[in-house]
Amino acid sequence: MQSATREPFPSLSFLSQLNPQQREAVETTEGPVLILAGAGSGKTRVITYRIAHLIEHLGVMPESILAMTFTNKAASEMVERVDKLVGGLSIAKPVISTFHSFCVRVLRRDIEALRIPSATPGQPAIGLSKSFVIYDEADQQQLVKSVMRRLGIDDKQTTPRAVLAHISWAKNHMLDPQEVYLQSADPKTERVAQIYAEYRKELAKANALDFDDLLLESVRLLKAVPAVREYYNRRFQYILIDEYQDTNRPQYELMRLLAGSRHNVCAVGDEDQSIYSWRGADIRNILEFEKDFPEAKIIRLEQNYRSTQNILQAASAVVANNVRRKGKNLWTSRQGGPRIGYYEAPDGENEALFAADYVAKYLREIADQGENGRAAVLYRTNSQSRLFEEAMRRYQLKYHVVGGFSFYERAEIKDMISYLKVIHNPDDSISLLRVINTPARGIGKATLETLERVALETGASLWGALGEATRRQLLPQRALAALRSFKAVIE
Repeated sequence: MQSATREPFPSLSFLSQLNPQQREAVETTEGPVLILAGAGSGKTRVITYRIAHLIEHLGVMPESILAMTFTNKAASEMVERVDKLVGGLSIAKPVISTFHSFCVRVLRRDIEALRIPSATPGQPAIGLSKSFVIYDEADQQQLVKSVMRRLGIDDKQTTPRAVLAHISWAKNHMLDPQEVYLQSADPKTERVAQIYAEYRKELAKANALDFDDLLLESVRLLKAVPAVREYYNRRFQYILIDEYQDTNRPQYELMRLLAGSRHNVCAVGDEDQSIYSWRGADIRNILEFEKDFPEAKIIRLEQNYRSTQNILQAASAVVANNVRRKGKNLWTSRQGGPRIGYYEAPDGENEALFAADYVAKYLREIADQGENGRAAVLYRTNSQSRLFEEAMRRYQLKYHVVGGFSFYERAEIKDMISYLKVIHNPDDSISLLRVINTPARGIGKATLETLERVALETGASLWGALGEATRRQLLPQRALAALRSFKAVIE
C-alpha cells in the first residue's frame, strides 16, 4: 500500500509571477520594511505571496505570522489567496484579520489581567470581564442621549452624533476626557468632555466597549501587563500591516508593541491614498516610518496594472500637488486609453441626467459591437442616490444600488440581538432598554425613570436597579409584576 504524499510545490513558482520590485518586497523578510505601493501595483498579491514565501520557502510556522487590514472583505480575500498558495502545507493557519477582530481576540483572552482587586472584601474586582459586549453606533448614540438627558444638555443644540464624532476623534488621538477638557477652547467642547467622562463610566458599568475602545484597551493591556505582551511577542515573529497610511495612533502603538525587539514589521501603504485623517488616520505613521525604525528598508511598487496611461497621468498630476509625500513614479505598459472627461453641472438633477445619458450612449455603442457593457456611477453621499435612480429610470436603464439598508439594522433583528446580549450580559443597559418593553408588557416611561434614578443613586447598572426596585417594592404592584415577569424571561 502506497503512502499518500502531497504533490511537491513547484519550487519558487509563484515568485516567478512577480515583477522585480514585487519580488524584492516578498523576499525581504527580516527587519522592518515599508512597501510604498501605488494604486493598482499589486499590493495584495505582494502581501499574500510574502506570507506564502515565509511558510513555503523559509519554513516559518504559519501561526507565527500576523497580517492585519482594515475591512472584513480585504481580510477574507487575503485568507482565500494565501490558502490557494499554501493551504495544503499545514493545518495551522496564519492569523489574518482586521485590527478590531484581532483586538477582540486579545481582549477575550486577557482583558481580566487589567482588573483591580476591590478594596471592599467580598466584592468582585473592578474592571471589564471577558464577557464584555461591543456597542455599535446605534447603542453608542442611545447611551450618549441618556447621558445628555441626565446632565440636562439639550440634544438639539449639541447632537449625540456630533458628540460621538468628537469622542471618537479624541479616542483615536488617545486623549482622555480630562485632556479634552484641558484643551477645550469653548463651552461646547467642555460639554463634550463632560459627556465623554460620563459615557466612559456608563460603558464600564455595562461591561461594554465601543469600537475605538477595542484598540485602546488592547494597547493598554499590552503596555500594562508585560506577561501578555511577551506572550504575543513570542507568538508572532512576522507582522504585516495593510493600508498603513490609514492607521491612527492606537493602531500604530499596537503594531509597535506587537513588534517587540525583532522589528519584523512589513507595512504596506501609499501616502497618496491617505483619505481618513478626519477619523484619526495619521499620515505621519508612513512618512516617519524610518524615524521609528532607522534600519527600515523602503521598497517602491510603481508599475500599475489597473489603469491606462491617460488615467495615470491625470491622477499623478493631481496628487503631485500634495505637500507631504515620499513620492513615486507610477507607470503602466497599457498605453493610451479613452480620454478623461469633466462636466460641471448647474445642479444635482442635471448632473444625474448627464450621467444617465452618458451611460445610455455607452451601452448602445457596446451593444452595437455585440458586447455586454457595464457602467458604474460613484456618488459621495447616500442621499444623492435618489436623483441618479430617477434619471436611470427615465432612460429605462436597469441598475443595482450597492449598499442600502443592512439586515442587522432591521428593528426585529436588533431586538433579537439585544435579547441575546442581555441574556449574555444583563448589565448591558442599552440593550436592556431596547427590549424591556418589547413586546409591550406594561413597563412604561415612569417605571424606567424610577429604575434610572435607582441606578444613579446606587451606582448599579439598570439590571441591578431592577433587582433593587423589586426587592424594595419601589413601584406599583402592576409595574413590579411586569418587571418580575421580564426578569424571569431573561434568567
